[in-house]
Amino acid sequence: MNLIEAIILAIVEGLTEFLPVSSTGHMILVAGLMSIQKDSFVKSFEIVVQFAAILSVLVVYYKRFLVSLEIYFKLFVAFLPFGTIAFFTKDYIKEFLFNPAFVSFALIAGGVVLILLDKWSEKKETQYEKVEDISYKKSFLIGLTQCFALFPGVSRAAATIFGGLFAGFNRKQAAEYSFLLAVPTMFAATGAELLESGSSFTKDEYIIMGVGGLVAFIFALLAIKTFISFVTRFGFVLFGYYRIVAGVIFLLVAWYTGMELSAH
Repeated sequence: MNLIEAIILAIVEGLTEFLPVSSTGHMILVAGLMSIQKDSFVKSFEIVVQFAAILSVLVVYYKRFLVSLEIYFKLFVAFLPFGTIAFFTKDYIKEFLFNPAFVSFALIAGGVVLILLDKWSEKKETQYEKVEDISYKKSFLIGLTQCFALFPGVSRAAATIFGGLFAGFNRKQAAEYSFLLAVPTMFAATGAELLESGSSFTKDEYIIMGVGGLVAFIFALLAIKTFISFVTRFGFVLFGYYRIVAGVIFLLVAWYTGMELSAH
């Protein structure tokens, strides 16, 4: 993977990590289109840019983490279902489902769900004054819905926003809680990946990682700051249509180019 390919992947990660379109799915599809081989460096690079994207949440929402310890406990309760199920299933999912075909169909199916969810949530009012007011029981409910994000192409953001709306949040609050929950979830995921990696790289590869991390951080900041106002005003329907179009286009491109859809 060269520097240009790394920057493209970093932009994709930064823009999609907190949007309901699946950053993992987009990384798999874009890497497939560029014929990037999934070696140890690429796997570590993906960890680095994902970690950099997570840091943007701490920058934007740092005040939320300084209010009280209760928000930490509620986020931990929400993280528990995902962390437990991921521990037992992640290797199986990576082996059999991390491929372009599954991602494409998951994007399409998730797009349909988002469109239906948008119509349902259009006039939904919040049950809470602020996101920190959610109960531990409802936090656990959101954590259960996040487990669907273990499947590549589903989207962690989409799953947690879906859970947040059912738990009583309005669109804005559901999106904000999704951002906050990304911190413990993605820190745990990237930490586990780093422990498994344990690889050493060249000076040029470390430079590529550093540039990729910076690019992912910047674009994640932009995505977070614009997503809340966009969702509050327009809802999720455009993301649903985007997912459907993206999934269909990729399947057509893969068929036309002869790409191996079942490749890891």
